[in-house]
Amino acid sequence: MSDFDSNPFADPDFNNPFQDPSVTQVTRSAAPGGLEEYNPFTDARTAAPGNAPKSVPAPAQNTQPAIMKPTEEPPAYSQQQTQVFTHKTADQARAQAELLRRQEELEKKAAELDRRERELQSHGVAGRKNNWPPLPEKFPVGPCFYHDIAVDIPIEFQKTVKIMYNLWMFHAGTLFVNMFGCLAWFCVDSSRGVDFGLAMLWFLLFTPCSFVCWYRPLYGAFRSDSSFRFFVFFFVYICQFGVHVLQTIGIADWGTCGWISALTGLNTSVPVGIIMLLIAALFTALSVGSLIMFKKVHALYRTTGASFEKAQQEFATGVMSNKTVQTAAANAAANAASNAARGAFKAHP
Repeated sequence: MSDFDSNPFADPDFNNPFQDPSVTQVTRSAAPGGLEEYNPFTDARTAAPGNAPKSVPAPAQNTQPAIMKPTEEPPAYSQQQTQVFTHKTADQARAQAELLRRQEELEKKAAELDRRERELQSHGVAGRKNNWPPLPEKFPVGPCFYHDIAVDIPIEFQKTVKIMYNLWMFHAGTLFVNMFGCLAWFCVDSSRGVDFGLAMLWFLLFTPCSFVCWYRPLYGAFRSDSSFRFFVFFFVYICQFGVHVLQTIGIADWGTCGWISALTGLNTSVPVGIIMLLIAALFTALSVGSLIMFKKVHALYRTTGASFEKAQQEFATGVMSNKTVQTAAANAAANAASNAARGAFKAHP
């Protein structure tokens, strides 16, 4: 029956799946070495025996790491950007230096306050006894003021106060020498007795008054940061500077050996005239030093925060807290009230 089922006229390879044209085309183009040696990425075409490709040596491998180059160079800093960066750095340095300076000032002030507190505690009440002027213990008159720059005055103002104290001593010494210069002038010219008398008066009057009227207010102003005492010092010291200028000029019969008086005395006696010229130079130096220190104290005054309004408040507070003023005001008010009551009773009998 199987012989009758087969078709004698059919293609014998019809039912063979490996005879498919697509399969046979692939198998014909495959490498002769077998599937295990087949490389699909190689060229399937075989070269002719005479045209075999020459072997090319493999390039040497580079073991250096790969470095990527930027496509664009970074923009260079311009001159303006460099200047801005420099200015910012300089400003930061100045700000840091200012902070360090302020910190040092605060530390100095704290150390000064601690030192003054220890001084007061060690001395007690007895340590605040008056010690100026330094007089002998057996002298009938005792010291009138307490004067200690190292204890009372802050560190940043001690140098200025010491210079002003030395300037006051220089002023007193100049007046003392001026008195002897006028005495020498009076010895060679008997008509100059008025100058000698006035020279003695100026020495006895200006020496204590200058200490009380402008040096003590300055001392107290720096000690307690008092605006009112600063204004008292400025007012009196301006007047003192005017007196120094007049003494430097040396108007005749005014009791000073200034330049005019020295030239006049030089015509009378050369030695006396030379002495008077030296005294005139001392008055000149005193005037110049007074002007310089006035400007320096005024500059320090502006840094302390003092003002005219604070001076008015201090004056009002000081006047109202004074017991003498309070007693006088109470008595005046009582007298006014009693007088008003008596007038009212007399008007209505």
